[in-house]
Amino acid sequence: MPRRSWFEKFADAFRGIGAGMRGQGSFRVHLGMAVAVVALARILRVNLVEWCLLILCIAAVLAAELFNSAIERLAREVDREHNPNVGAALDIASGAVLLAALGAAIVGCLIFGHRTGAILEWWP
Repeated sequence: MPRRSWFEKFADAFRGIGAGMRGQGSFRVHLGMAVAVVALARILRVNLVEWCLLILCIAAVLAAELFNSAIERLAREVDREHNPNVGAALDIASGAVLLAALGAAIVGCLIFGHRTGAILEWWP
């Protein structure tokens, strides 16, 4: 196999992100929530560490969605008949997305709750 340039590798990765996003309603929901999180973070003026945590959570959830989409595509090609093992793999991938989203939601609630409390002077 010929060596590929960094440009080609990045082009493949961006093409993969696009392919993973197309036709995935869940990805669009998570992307919309990410936009809302960024807007709220700007309004509440979160600090650098909080920004880092929020961005890391957003990236983790979107990456989990892309992994889930990749597994779904592979599953459709590997076995077009009902296969309990393929079904279990799809459920596990969906569970991973759920865990990432729940963890991100908890982090967001903690950061935004703390920020809101500080603005409203509930604590020093």
